[in-house]
Amino acid sequence: MPTGAGLDSQAVRLAMVQRLVAQGLRHPGVQQAFATVERHRFVDSGLVAQAYEDTSLPIGWGQTISKPSVVARMLELLCADRPARLGRVLEIGTGCGYQAALLSHLCQEVYSMERIRSLHERARENLRPLRLPNVHLIFGDGMAGFPSGAPYAGIVAAAGGQEIPAVWLEQLAVGGRLVAPAELTPGRQSLVVVERTAHGYVRNVLEAVLFVPLKSGVA
Repeated sequence: MPTGAGLDSQAVRLAMVQRLVAQGLRHPGVQQAFATVERHRFVDSGLVAQAYEDTSLPIGWGQTISKPSVVARMLELLCADRPARLGRVLEIGTGCGYQAALLSHLCQEVYSMERIRSLHERARENLRPLRLPNVHLIFGDGMAGFPSGAPYAGIVAAAGGQEIPAVWLEQLAVGGRLVAPAELTPGRQSLVVVERTAHGYVRNVLEAVLFVPLKSGVA
């Protein structure tokens, strides 16, 4: 039964899940993750009243926490037709840590990379109270992926470049899946899903999206 009061209430999270289901979310594991992780703990105190609305919110340093419907869409694409719990997954762009927390309920291990040191530290502070032993935060250039943890059952990115970096594809396991935005047409980002098979890569371009640009280096 729903417990708590105010933004701590499970009922608030369940109401968000119900809205996501109405928009098409079907994966039960993704629904449960959204029902469990408290989004308001990952946004600025002045924005907590908007935490469960379907909107992106600024988190500082020119970055945003994506709106729940977009995160749900990407996680459902990552997990669709897969085992109940994915193996090792790489997240490019930790941001405030919210998606890493969701992934912790869907994967055996999460490696999450952030290129902005201040955000990396903020995510660490946000996630510390949750005590998630399967989440590993890495400060570094996500454009290079994280070969030490490869191969990955899944890779998900929260920033879009003009193309999917080849090193990400190389770090996918056979049978693995990548979900990321990419600016395949100038000025227009699309959601891209790439699956690695024994014979190569299969790419599907889906709906238009809007993410912060993918950048190299650290800051």
